[in-house]
Amino acid sequence: MKPSPTTPGPKRRVVCFGEALVDFLNTGQEQVEGLVLQDFRRFPGGAPANAAVAVAKLGGDAWFAGQVGADEFGRFIESSLKQYGVNTRFLSINPIADTALAFVSLDDDGERSFTFRRSGTADLVFGADQIDDGWFGSGDIFHFCSNTLTTPGIAKVTESGVTQARQRGSLVSFDVNLRHNLWRSGKADRETVNRLLVGCDIAKLSRDELMFLSDRQASSFVRQLLHKGVALVLVTDGANTVRYYGADYSGRVEPRSGNVVDTTAAGDGFTGAMLFGLSQLGNARAILPDEEVVGKLARFATACGTHVVRTAGAFPSLPVFSDVARHWEFCK
Repeated sequence: MKPSPTTPGPKRRVVCFGEALVDFLNTGQEQVEGLVLQDFRRFPGGAPANAAVAVAKLGGDAWFAGQVGADEFGRFIESSLKQYGVNTRFLSINPIADTALAFVSLDDDGERSFTFRRSGTADLVFGADQIDDGWFGSGDIFHFCSNTLTTPGIAKVTESGVTQARQRGSLVSFDVNLRHNLWRSGKADRETVNRLLVGCDIAKLSRDELMFLSDRQASSFVRQLLHKGVALVLVTDGANTVRYYGADYSGRVEPRSGNVVDTTAAGDGFTGAMLFGLSQLGNARAILPDEEVVGKLARFATACGTHVVRTAGAFPSLPVFSDVARHWEFCK
């Protein structure tokens, strides 16, 4: 039975692994005695956490797996995830390490720049022995991002998680989401990221990430990924054309323009909507070769990503299903 706009259909779990952190979003500034003082507002964030909330707010069965500190910020993240319906059974609380922080500045177009406080933080000291068998299930979706590849220890944990997900029959989704300033060299390690790309079923990249990882050979790189077993490659480009590629098809979606307040979590809203859609429609692995279904999901996800930029902050800006129900084509 196909889902309707008001009652999402049977759910498969979406387990999002990685960093959950606090975004301090620049909301303005004032001058005091010649000093320019920036105003920041605290929001919960982190790309995998954003994706989990995106799934949950749309009505999906979202779980978050990762670690925060036993500090005020960690408690804030845990309560925020629960507030939006994300299952936090796999969220660990580290009694010593701090919760990661990000300071997000916005330009006049709502585009972001990041300053991170993330050295030895709880998300980075998550150990392989903390991976729970319950993370994985046949037909479930296991989702991760590249910020758990930035140091050797957490990269090893992430690779172990991906391997176990594949062994247990979970669909593996990888949103590249590069933050070069989190890598010790100041640039992401192409070899590490590309090795994980080849091991996933769904790869989501921005156009800039695609150009970086492919060394500017984008078309041939996408073909290589598909040839090596990636079932779906999604390429976003800010407010520009979204492109999607399967083994036997390709397509595009043109986002609708609108008022941009804050682009934080727009990509995560897109990715979360794709994962939500796949979790609703039955056997995701069987769906991915279907050009018509993938096209409908890409249009829905693009509408969700566009919705995000109208509101500041990550979790609050992500749509609930009624916000975007008119774009859900599977009931028509």
